[in-house]
Amino acid sequence: MRSLVIMLSVAIGLFAGIMVLAIYKGVMRSRIKTVIYAETGHIQIHDTSFKKDYEPGFTIRNGVSIVNEIQKYPEIKTVATRTITMGMLSTTTGSSGIQINGVIPEQEHLASQLNQKINEGAGFNPNKHHEVLIGKKLAKKMKLQMGSKLVLTCTDSSNNIIASAFRVAAIYESDNAPLDEKNVYIRQTELNEMLGIGKEFHEIVVLLHKDEALEQVEKKLKDQYPNYLTENWKIISPETDLMVGTVDITSYIIMAIILFALAFGIINTMLMGILERTKEIGMMMALGMNRLKLFILVLMETFFLTITGAPIGLFISWGVTGYYNTHGINWSSRGKEMMSSFGFNTTIYPEFPDEKIMMTLFFVVLTAMLSCIYPAMKALKLKPVDALRK
Repeated sequence: MRSLVIMLSVAIGLFAGIMVLAIYKGVMRSRIKTVIYAETGHIQIHDTSFKKDYEPGFTIRNGVSIVNEIQKYPEIKTVATRTITMGMLSTTTGSSGIQINGVIPEQEHLASQLNQKINEGAGFNPNKHHEVLIGKKLAKKMKLQMGSKLVLTCTDSSNNIIASAFRVAAIYESDNAPLDEKNVYIRQTELNEMLGIGKEFHEIVVLLHKDEALEQVEKKLKDQYPNYLTENWKIISPETDLMVGTVDITSYIIMAIILFALAFGIINTMLMGILERTKEIGMMMALGMNRLKLFILVLMETFFLTITGAPIGLFISWGVTGYYNTHGINWSSRGKEMMSSFGFNTTIYPEFPDEKIMMTLFFVVLTAMLSCIYPAMKALKLKPVDALRK
């Protein structure tokens, strides 16, 4: 029973550690996918001065020809263009500062999956004009519904204040509530007309077939268009890149706590084993076993029990992770609003941390071996005559 306790302790500790790493890996992979495929794309191109103050006049010159050229790159999956300006949304209940995104619906659906985020309405109607898509959080804040009328106000390329009326064609909800509250979408042609910039635009969004080609394509675009600002998603969304590193540190801290608890379990169990076998240990020492061999005996017992329990924990964690990687863990009922406020999906798909398994196994075995030192030292202090009397 004592041996089973140690093996199960190791298995449970390893299972808990791997599941923590798997969940954190799934969370961050989900967040990165959301950033790339629903918000920024892999790469964005702007005029070098546009992002400083979002002036409408800082458009991408010859943007159409640039789009046609980069679409020929074999690594690029899709390209979308956006006209962007800062403005004000006004209704009878009040007003709110927003970012107005002028998009080509067919392109935007591929670049940010805008059509899949819609939960009320059908999106842009080709037979209607002056339609707007707004986020659910913004609609709730401004008390807007389907068909509600609102006014968008902004400054055109000549610094004139202009306003135009729009009707809500759809209400969308993404995994990033703060962005939903800030962004509205209208047709690019209508925003270009308001800003007086003709057929030009401010942003080119690039999506790649493979994430691994990011640095290669970014370098090619920078070399080909040195007069424009080319940035990847890590620069556009630095908080996400920082979060990846922070989450790794957090997962290691939780791992350390789990191993700390595991160490106490092993110390307690091995110490009980030493105390229960005091007479046997005294007999072996009386027959000539030296203290070094006794010390090694305790270490080897712990080592063999650990490497017996480790595969059990490894197999269970692999099976559980595989199941939830397919079916997902839905946390929408436990904290949807909280998770969306940080830009996370409420359904998490844990991923088995293959790259960290050897490290995790090493630390589990190391923890077990260090934990048995105290019980082994306790055994070494026993005197054969006193031990035999117990």
